[in-house]
Amino acid sequence: MTAASYIASLKNVSKSFGTLRVLRDLNIDFERGQTTVILGPSGTGKSVLLKHIVGLLRPDAGEVYFDDIRVDDADEEHLVELRRRIGFLFQMGALFDSMSVGENVGFPLVEHTRLNRAERRERIDEALRVVGLAGTEPKMPAELSGGQRKRIALARAVVLHPDLVLYDEPTTGLDPIRADVINELIIRLNDELGNSSIVVTHDMASAKKIADRMVLLYDGRIVCDATPEEFLNSEDPLVQRFVQGRADDGDLQAIRGLDRRETAVQNGGGV
Repeated sequence: MTAASYIASLKNVSKSFGTLRVLRDLNIDFERGQTTVILGPSGTGKSVLLKHIVGLLRPDAGEVYFDDIRVDDADEEHLVELRRRIGFLFQMGALFDSMSVGENVGFPLVEHTRLNRAERRERIDEALRVVGLAGTEPKMPAELSGGQRKRIALARAVVLHPDLVLYDEPTTGLDPIRADVINELIIRLNDELGNSSIVVTHDMASAKKIADRMVLLYDGRIVCDATPEEFLNSEDPLVQRFVQGRADDGDLQAIRGLDRRETAVQNGGGV
């Protein structure tokens, strides 16, 4: 299949920061209309992968495609057009504290469209209604809860009706109830807008609820790429350790060894 057969693709992508190799000859295609969840420990390249798709990072080697656009060698003009079609929900929301809710949500419309004020207001109202926060336009971000701020950021991410939405740890910092609100919104937005989603998360409860496909990234490589049922039932020890939230045996041995040494010191013994 060609790159245009998928909403996004990474072909033999490698990326390093200094001596740290983050992505290692990575190959992955993202199906249209699906929610793909990228799982993995911290530092394995999940957020770096997202930033390559939207052109915020360029690979050291390999090719990145969004629809029929070659992202990694696109000039700034083409990247601006591409980013109109991709919504990005940043991990901490990244709202502008000096702007009201309405101004935050409407910011992409001002930057990327020629809609007049009335048309922008209609789109802002629609986006806020979709995330369940209609009527909050005059409020400032500081007046909102963490969950509400995340939902406002999501409204901003979808106000341009993007073809693809990238979610970077969408439930981070939220309690289980508010996290589930975000999960429900991801599902609803896919249904209402008919878009595709790529979700980076550590949250297994969220992944199980929203995923059409689960991918485990470890040390810059794909360890498992499967349906949720196949993923959860995988016999791969790395997959099961992540699914169960179980610490690495080496880490456990180091911690238990440290405990024994500290106890010996406290009791006046040698180590």
